[in-house]
Amino acid sequence: MGGTHSTSHSDGSRPRSEVWAGTMKGVATDEGIVLAHRNSPPPAVQPRLLDRRAREDAEHEALTAGATRADGAGQRALEEQPDPLRTCFERDRDRILHAAAFRRLAGKTQVFVFPADHQRTRLTHALEVAQVATAIARATGLNVTLTEAIALGHDCGHGPGGHASEDAFDEFIPEGYNHAIWGANVVLVPLNLCSQTLDGIRNHSWSLPTPSTPEGAVVSWADRCAYSAHDLEDAVHAGIVSIDDLPEEVTEVLGRTRSSQLGALISALVRCISERGVVGMDPTHASALAALRHFNYEHIYMRPDSLAQGEAVIKVLRSLVGYYAEHPDTMPVTAQGDDAVRDAVTYVAGMTDRYAFDQAVHLLGWPLDRLPKSIDRPDA
Repeated sequence: MGGTHSTSHSDGSRPRSEVWAGTMKGVATDEGIVLAHRNSPPPAVQPRLLDRRAREDAEHEALTAGATRADGAGQRALEEQPDPLRTCFERDRDRILHAAAFRRLAGKTQVFVFPADHQRTRLTHALEVAQVATAIARATGLNVTLTEAIALGHDCGHGPGGHASEDAFDEFIPEGYNHAIWGANVVLVPLNLCSQTLDGIRNHSWSLPTPSTPEGAVVSWADRCAYSAHDLEDAVHAGIVSIDDLPEEVTEVLGRTRSSQLGALISALVRCISERGVVGMDPTHASALAALRHFNYEHIYMRPDSLAQGEAVIKVLRSLVGYYAEHPDTMPVTAQGDDAVRDAVTYVAGMTDRYAFDQAVHLLGWPLDRLPKSIDRPDA
């Protein structure tokens, strides 16, 4: 908590800062327990320990046939002792949540660079994908924790400036730069995640092989459902498109709001999984989703301003990679390896939008009018 200099009196007599400081040690009881609140003890609970083994046993009972159990999973590149309290997938989820790569998604483009407060970033996108995916997994008896871990980590390989960064980095990586593969094989390697989690992250894009787990397949659908609906909502709020322009197929099957669209798509996926045993969607809803995505593609992603933004991103990022490849000593020691070009791509790909563009200005003397433009602040 901050704001300890406040002079307001939250209890009517003492400054707020003194009230806050008075909670520093908590409240000791005669029973040898420290409590958080002074006014009364918390509601009592029956003593019980649900450790890792207990929750693994519960998964065997609760999850459907074919769902991924934590018991028997947990294969990591570097072997680790199991955690006494958390399942292997719970550890993965926690590691992703605390990772710098995940936090930096807050400063990375979803659709619009320099997003306004109400517009999505890669971080809020990941959170919305996690909500959609776990809703599906929970309703169909799949492993919710593994699903959440994959969803939270699925875009950690994205560079600054959105998908244009992939085009920028392709020039330097012989096998090509794909954010899904890069995220699993490069960015998240230090976390030593389980093979099942990495597989779902690596293969969440539809152009890649099918994930090896049903949870990974759920995330690949949830990703497309989430961004199709929320990218449209952001574009409507920005005045780029109108809901009235949506194809009739979309509005009749999915509705006109993000909430109704996601509700219809989640229900369709749950219905297919629970009735057919396959992570997929009926043709009617799948066609409506495709029509929504095609509308976004034509009217949002491929609009002239978006293409110009992408070109600006590509030029900035390629120039930064070139600079760091020629001056590897200017990168942090932790980013310096045996391949200066690959190290430079790794370093630049990890930057937030603002940091990358600031570096271009300060290191390269990049003209401000050649930086990508914010839709809300064209002069940014």
